Amino acid sequence: MATQMTTAAGLEGVVATSSKLCYLDGERGVLAYCGYDIHVLAREATFEEVCYLLWHLRLPTRAELGDLHTEFARARPLPDGVVRLMRSLPDGHAMDAVRTLVSALAHYDPDAGDDSPAAALRKSVRLTAQIGTLVATLGRLSAGGGVIEPDPVLGHAANFLYVLTGERPSALATRAFDVALTLHADHELNASTFAARVAAATLTDLHSAIVAGVATLKGPLHGGANAEVMKLLLAIGEDADDDRVDATIRKMLAAKKKVPGFGHRVYRTEDPRATHLRQMSRDLGEQAHNRRWFDMSQRIETVMLDETGIPANVDFYSASTYHTLGIALDLFTPIFAVSRVAGWTAHVLEQYANNRLIRPRADYTGPQYPQTFLPLDRRP
Repeated sequence: MATQMTTAAGLEGVVATSSKLCYLDGERGVLAYCGYDIHVLAREATFEEVCYLLWHLRLPTRAELGDLHTEFARARPLPDGVVRLMRSLPDGHAMDAVRTLVSALAHYDPDAGDDSPAAALRKSVRLTAQIGTLVATLGRLSAGGGVIEPDPVLGHAANFLYVLTGERPSALATRAFDVALTLHADHELNASTFAARVAAATLTDLHSAIVAGVATLKGPLHGGANAEVMKLLLAIGEDADDDRVDATIRKMLAAKKKVPGFGHRVYRTEDPRATHLRQMSRDLGEQAHNRRWFDMSQRIETVMLDETGIPANVDFYSASTYHTLGIALDLFTPIFAVSRVAGWTAHVLEQYANNRLIRPRADYTGPQYPQTFLPLDRRP
């Protein structure tokens, strides 16, 4: 007798594993890493502390954090071969380049071929440090600049902005980007994290599992929403008045077009990450003496709440935040990887530690079994 199976489209509501890393309560708008509320981490912690928390399930001591800063600084410079490969790639989607270059980094890792838990943790640290430099360098080369070596004195967020722009960022810019990295570091079994865990469950190496995550993030239903938000803002125009903003959004809603940056698969209230990015967008706009992108975003949010009741998600205010920081649109999704690599690697380490091959079933809906096989000359 055939086993009875239930089907959940998109695996919605299906519990696929146990994890100590990320807690979500979509009804109450709660996001926590290892028990620490995201609001506390965004206000009080640095991205480096969040990385340590995800990898070790506890916050670091001052000495441990100092050691991590040292390890990051040592690992940030890219191998010459990876930079040469980066220069040789044809123009295309930035995530294609990230996928290829993360794979290439595996060949230069000193622990290549060693898949022990200690080696996997060292790879996690190196890869998190390197992806920041990799994406910033991609952006700099794309803009026609030259390669800038990371500064070992600067932290992770400041180094990214420095390598990207060639200028030392302000304290506010550094803080804003650091908060953005913290907010994006993990989000339970999102599509890219699940893909990385599925790959890791085969006991492939850590770099290969992260490549699976990068490849999944490229899909427009997962990454890229904040770029679409910024495209909408640019299309409306920086000089648009509130009436034009209102009319544009209401016209989209009337045509049943999706307004990017609103709604979430998990949250039924405001995405807790949006709370902090809204403030970062405001503060950066005021520092730049140009609040227009923030004001326009806030106007769109007001219309959306009035018309639909749907709150903003993490992507909505990250768009104006990144744009005000001078980051090009095609880097928005790669920056997601700069942050989420912390969560990806933590989930891969957790998968390795208590592994079982992930092999779900499919509900067969094809032609009735058994079919009669007809010889070739008897088929209609």
